[in-house]
Amino acid sequence: MLRAGVGAAVRLAAPGWGSPGAGARGKRGYASGQESLKQTPLYDFHRHHGGKMVAFAGWSLPVQYTHSHLESHLHTRQHCSLFDVSHMLQTKVFGRDRIKFIESLVVGDIAELKPNQGTLSLFTNERGGIMDDLIVTSTSDQHLYVVSNAGCRDKDFALMKNKVKEMKAAGCDVDLEVSDNALLALQGPAMVRVLQAGVSDNLSKLPFMTSAVMSVFGVPGCRVTRCGYTGEDGVEISVPASRAVELAELLLKDSSVWLAGLAARDSLRLEAGLCLYGNDIDESTTPVEASLIWTLGKRRRAAMDFPGASIILAQIKEKPKRKRVGLTSSGPPIRQHMPILSPEGKAIGEVTSGCPSPCLQKNIAMGYVESDYSKLSTALTVEVRKKSCPALVTKMPFVATNYYTVK
Repeated sequence: MLRAGVGAAVRLAAPGWGSPGAGARGKRGYASGQESLKQTPLYDFHRHHGGKMVAFAGWSLPVQYTHSHLESHLHTRQHCSLFDVSHMLQTKVFGRDRIKFIESLVVGDIAELKPNQGTLSLFTNERGGIMDDLIVTSTSDQHLYVVSNAGCRDKDFALMKNKVKEMKAAGCDVDLEVSDNALLALQGPAMVRVLQAGVSDNLSKLPFMTSAVMSVFGVPGCRVTRCGYTGEDGVEISVPASRAVELAELLLKDSSVWLAGLAARDSLRLEAGLCLYGNDIDESTTPVEASLIWTLGKRRRAAMDFPGASIILAQIKEKPKRKRVGLTSSGPPIRQHMPILSPEGKAIGEVTSGCPSPCLQKNIAMGYVESDYSKLSTALTVEVRKKSCPALVTKMPFVATNYYTVK
């Protein structure tokens, strides 16, 4: 799945993996300057715990802590890690026409969601381009809970606010509220054991992409959603800002929980084949080109009532000119913006994200290629520092996901 969240295109030092901080790349890469940056409620907590703070999407966030990027990444896969994702935009949509409101902006079938069930969806424009990815949960408390990307925060809020104004003028019942809660992501196979010790709800009854409000280690009013951006079983906990540090400290009392930052989050999501908005998807890419057709609700396709529907549905029928694919290679790391070449040396696309995989010990990447070259196992090359390096079109996720589902 896509994760509604932003990471950064982390450049890992090779060999030795090293610290990614100064070498980070990407449309929204890291910077070390901290002037005029927004701070999450856990800013001082991060510094106290050795977080290396960097500028990201207008926020001061930890890129890593005392453990190396490689150690942090592997620990998340083997145990569990705690990420601060409070920079993301959390909104609530109220009113009788809340479904009509959100479906006027996204491609998903929100009306079909059961109480406390969520789905990943996409804001699209009239040209079929992806304006952002987001998770929409239809809560049992008669509102929609929406989480979208920090890098698109102003754009997303303006989009929603303007639509509310338009619908209210037409007599509709809809209201928008921005939550100031912090958001903590606990990710990894040990998550369920760690969290179950602090909640009365039975987590075996909370499958992937469902949500519930509960007290977590004595902190009341937390919304726990089983989702994440790592490919592992995990939750995101929306917690009152005033008690976010308290909850983080309580979770860290379990020795299997480590703090993790932007660097590990990015390499984890890439191994899981998840897109980063601004790198792998943006307003110039459509859901069809991005291999995200599964986000389009069947009813919505039939009704053709989402922004850009005519363009998107025509691409499904006719096939797009380009397509997002996964790539694996050996040799020097593959980075964003590197040209992808056909076996004959023709430029057929570009890498959008890439890094050495800590789990696979080989290079992984995703990018867009002409559709004729998108078939699995197609041999291509990537131009790395003016040298052609062999690459293979590979199925994603690169590392198997471990989402918790109930059959």
